[in-house]
Amino acid sequence: MTKTKHLALYGMLTALALVLGYVEAMIPAFFAVPGMKLGLANLVVLVALYRMDTKSAVCINGIRIVLTSILFGTAVSFLYSLAGGLLSGAGMIALRQTGKFQPVTVSILGGVLHNVGQILVAMVLLQTSAIAWYLLVLWISGIAAGAVVGLLGSWMLERLPERI
Repeated sequence: MTKTKHLALYGMLTALALVLGYVEAMIPAFFAVPGMKLGLANLVVLVALYRMDTKSAVCINGIRIVLTSILFGTAVSFLYSLAGGLLSGAGMIALRQTGKFQPVTVSILGGVLHNVGQILVAMVLLQTSAIAWYLLVLWISGIAAGAVVGLLGSWMLERLPERI
């Protein structure tokens, strides 16, 4: 693939992740769990991790986090997204590289670790560990959301060529 095509693919996937994130932000909260989201933008990262390479997935996720924060967020939301994205991405990459896990499992770990990263930031910003109990609630929602994203991602991966 030429450099130009590779750059265009990065741009399209990053734009898709931004659109999915924006669409998700427009969906009213339908769960009793404050802060819970499906993480639809993670579909793009999951596909990039399985159909491109680790570097591509990291770049797309990083650019998405920065652009989403600039366009739709605040400095604080950037910190939450960055911590969640870094921890989630590192865990997903580590699990993917073992070659022993399906995309659903990788996505579930990503969902759980994203929540852990966000709680860690909240603990630092609020200067209290009292909110650590909320991890239990977020782990349950992270497992559910990660499973949904993982199932959608698996469905997409079945329909895409081995390398994009």
